[in-house]
Amino acid sequence: MRRNLANSFGEKLLAAFESSGQLCVGIDPHAALLAEWGLGDDVQGLREFSKHVVDAATGRVSIIKPQVSFFERFGAKGYEVLAEITNMAHQNGLLVIADAKRGDIGTTMVAYLDAWFGEHSGLYSDALTVSPYLGLGATSEVFEKWHAEGKGIYSLVATSNPQGESVQLASLGGSTLAGDQWRQLSGLNGDTVGPFGAVLGATLDLDRFEIDRSISNVPVLAPGFGAQGAQLSHAKFIYGSLAPLVAYSVSRSVLSAGPNGLAMAIDRANSELKTGLSQ
Repeated sequence: MRRNLANSFGEKLLAAFESSGQLCVGIDPHAALLAEWGLGDDVQGLREFSKHVVDAATGRVSIIKPQVSFFERFGAKGYEVLAEITNMAHQNGLLVIADAKRGDIGTTMVAYLDAWFGEHSGLYSDALTVSPYLGLGATSEVFEKWHAEGKGIYSLVATSNPQGESVQLASLGGSTLAGDQWRQLSGLNGDTVGPFGAVLGATLDLDRFEIDRSISNVPVLAPGFGAQGAQLSHAKFIYGSLAPLVAYSVSRSVLSAGPNGLAMAIDRANSELKTGLSQ
C-alpha cells in the first residue's frame, strides 16, 4: 500500500532542498584523511573530525552522508560516535543518509531497518543506502512502517565503480538490470516523490544504463563529484530533468581542504552547483 504523507521522506527531502539547497556532504573519516587533518587514527580523532564536518555543513547544505564503514572499523565505540554526530545533525536541522549499503531478506532486513531507523537504536538516519540484488521486494515488502515514519532508501542502481557494470548492464528481458531497477523504484513510489530512491553515479553515461529521465518521482543520490571526476557545474547536463530530485554528494573534494578550509570549500561547491543547476 502506498501513501501520500505530509511527512513522507519525499516531502522532507524537497523541503530541505528548498531551504538549504541540494548539496550533500559526505563524512568519510578514513585513516589517511584523519592524518591530513592532524588527527589520530582513533576514536577521539574520529569524533573530532566528524563533529567538525557537521558544524561546517550546518546552515550550508541540506544533507550529510556518513560512510558507515569508517565508523564501523572502530567497533562499538565507532557506532557511539556515529550516534552522536547523527543526533547532532538532526538537532542542527540536517537530513542524514546512512551510507551503509545494507540488503537482505525477511526478518534480517526488518532488523537492518530497525537498526538504522528505529527509536531504540539511536542512529538517527532519515535514509539508508541499500543493495537491491536480493530483489527490491526484499526491502519494499517490509518498508511500509518506515514510509509512515518519513524514512527513505536509496537503492544502488547505477554506480560509478567499473566493477558494477557486469551486473548493472546485464540484460533482463531486453532491458539492462539498472533500467529495470529504476522503473521498479518509480512503480513503488506511485504518484508522489519518494521514499524509494536510486544511487546514480555522476561519472556514468546514464543512457547506456537505460535510466529513463522522464521519470519524475524517484529521488537520486549522486556520488562521483570532485575527486572522482564529475563537476558540479555540469549537474543539469548530467541529470537533465532529474536534476531537481538529486542530492549532489561531495566528500573528498571538500574534506581535503582541512578543518580550517572546510567551510569555504563547501561554499565553493555550493556556488559551483548553483551554476550547474541554472544552465
